[in-house]
This record gives sequence, structure tokens and C-alpha cells, in this order.
Amino acid sequence: MAVTLMNPSGLPQIPVYRQVSIATGSKLVFVAGQVAWDAEGATVGAGDLAAQVEQSYLNVGTALAAAGATFDDVVKLTVYVVDWTPDKMPLFLEGVARAAAQLGTTPMAPGTLIGLATLDVPDHLVEVEATALLD
Repeated sequence: MAVTLMNPSGLPQIPVYRQVSIATGSKLVFVAGQVAWDAEGATVGAGDLAAQVEQSYLNVGTALAAAGATFDDVVKLTVYVVDWTPDKMPLFLEGVARAAAQLGTTPMAPGTLIGLATLDVPDHLVEVEATALLD
């Protein structure tokens, strides 16, 4: 494995999150921010945060697969959420869980969640980008 994820002692032990990613390898994969578009460019789940998180993560999975990678190779995720407030976390986690069920893995790399006013298309509620490392 090119990526080892961990929660070191002395930092919060959050079950669905890892604080540190240790990467060794030679091929970096950068996935541009993925939104809730289907293959034809239609927005999936307009107004539904969980559905859009799910689709965005599935799109990241598709992009990773095209590079020969999976979420197990992801070193870092950055997630942008429109009008983020902490009370949206259950919907966010529901979307991640639904994507994980389809992907067969839980995307748990260290990450940053950033709240913002808007994305490129008014119907988009979330955008997910990833960096992965392959041996």
C-alpha cells in the first residue's frame, strides 16, 4: 500500500476520519473538484445534500479508477460545501456512507471541509477534490 492512514495518540480519535496520511510511492494523481453531475452533465440530487455528496464521491471514485487508483490510495481530500453549518454533518456523512457502500471502501483520508457561499453552478451544493499516490 502506498498510503497508510492513522489517528495518532494525542489528537482526537474521530471514527470516520483520519488525522494523518503517510504516503510512499512515485505516481501522484490529482483529481479536480467533482460535483454532483451524472455522465451527461445533469445535476443529480438538486437541493439534496446527501445525494450530492454521494454523487460527488462516486465521481471522484470514477476519476481515480481511470488513473488506476482507488480511495485507498487517496492522501488528501478537500470538500467544499455551500452554506455549511455543523448541523449539516449528518446529511454529509449519510452521503459519504452511501457512496462508500457502492465503492466498497470508506473514503477516510485526511481532509478539509470548507464552507463557502456558492459553487460554479447554483444547483451544486458540494465539490470534492482528491490527491492520491500510487506505487
